[in-house]
Amino acid sequence: MKASGGKPGIGLALGSGSARGLAHLGVIRALEEAGIAVDCIAGSSMGALIGAIHAAGKLDELEAAFLDFDWKTTASFFDVVLPKSGLLDGNRISELVRAHIHADTIELLATPFAAVATDIVSGEEVVIRSGDVIEAVRASISVPGIFTPVRSNGRILVDGGLTNPVPVSAARAMGAGIVIAVDLNHQIVAGKNLKPLLDTGKPDVEEDGTSGMLARWAGDYRLSMKDIKLRLLAGNNPAFEQFRKWVSEEPLPSIFEVLLASINIMETRITQTRLALDRPEVIIQPPLGHIRFLEFGRAEEIIAVGYEHTRRQLENGDIELLR
Repeated sequence: MKASGGKPGIGLALGSGSARGLAHLGVIRALEEAGIAVDCIAGSSMGALIGAIHAAGKLDELEAAFLDFDWKTTASFFDVVLPKSGLLDGNRISELVRAHIHADTIELLATPFAAVATDIVSGEEVVIRSGDVIEAVRASISVPGIFTPVRSNGRILVDGGLTNPVPVSAARAMGAGIVIAVDLNHQIVAGKNLKPLLDTGKPDVEEDGTSGMLARWAGDYRLSMKDIKLRLLAGNNPAFEQFRKWVSEEPLPSIFEVLLASINIMETRITQTRLALDRPEVIIQPPLGHIRFLEFGRAEEIIAVGYEHTRRQLENGDIELLR
């Protein structure tokens, strides 16, 4: 792959990170402002979601949507499907991607794109470069135990972060001569691994027995607990009760916290190993260790961290390699 002028093509490897993945929006904006155009994109997990929409040329619309996110919006994505092979079905994530991508297949995207997933049966890394783009993203973000897996071409696929959290090798396989890798997981383990949903410094349970997060919803929207149940998660929706249990105060971490902490540790260690073996030409590591798994309500802050860190790094000399 060659960029214009015969220079080596630039590939962008967007790493996993759930809510931390919103930093990719700031990273990409800083690269574009510096005049750096990428020729291909590979993404893992949240990096696949952002990468697919970037490849479709719809990143501004996605950023605007995430800037409107709050905990009410986040909770609406909790399409609980107990008892299946995951806590959440992920259909609403697919709807979010579909709303911003007007292409049925990866081949129709404006920029070459690959999503990384993992075959849960064989343990193999699966790089998806063709076919249904929504299915590819949905497979790549399927955090084991949280989202139900995706059946595709005889495989059962889960989160790409299990095998390749920052898919430098996938970008190289697409022909990139220079790879810009974005790693969002390098600070998330030490002292930051449990309580992944929320840490505001407030008690988890208020005087009226309401969980801290739900109490804040009540304050934000001036609603009673009855109103919250009726308006935020109306009807006989098991998500409300399940979500309350996940954020309640317990002497030991909940199963949700244990799953996410375990995945954090695993992906951090795998990232360190893979980046040591397949070094990118440029690596961007925004300081996001304080951001929890589902803190999409902090989108503006997360995007700004990605943007400012990348801008400073480019000013310090990495931009010369990319020109």
